[in-house]
Amino acid sequence: MGTWDVGPFDNDTAADFSYRVDEVPSEQRAGVLLAAFREVSGVGDDYLDADQAVEAVAAAALVAAQCPGGDPVTTSYAPEQPIPPLPAELRPAAVEALDRVLTEPSELLELWEESDGEEWKAGVLRLRTVLATTPAGD
Repeated sequence: MGTWDVGPFDNDTAADFSYRVDEVPSEQRAGVLLAAFREVSGVGDDYLDADQAVEAVAAAALVAAQCPGGDPVTTSYAPEQPIPPLPAELRPAAVEALDRVLTEPSELLELWEESDGEEWKAGVLRLRTVLATTPAGD
């Protein structure tokens, strides 16, 4: 995986995920994000592959961007097409997926821990906080 910074879209896998999001019709984009969350959460206690985790973090950033206090996704590696308003039901799925990304055994977590990834981890925890603290009605 080529990684150039700590942001959710600062790697090749997330950029490829963005392309996949752009390729589906607007009304199907929420489903692509939900599938990324479910893939990670469905691993359970088994080893979580880094690519799956990266996609879930990128998807969570897209959901969090629509929450109060969420940061806009402005990188050129994010989806180019506008993300339609996303259902609030994605937020708990995103939180669950991020919790799994940050729980061993997680290849992405291990890779960042090997390279002093405190800034990356703090960014993921910021996403989680925004997603977890936004009421379902907002």
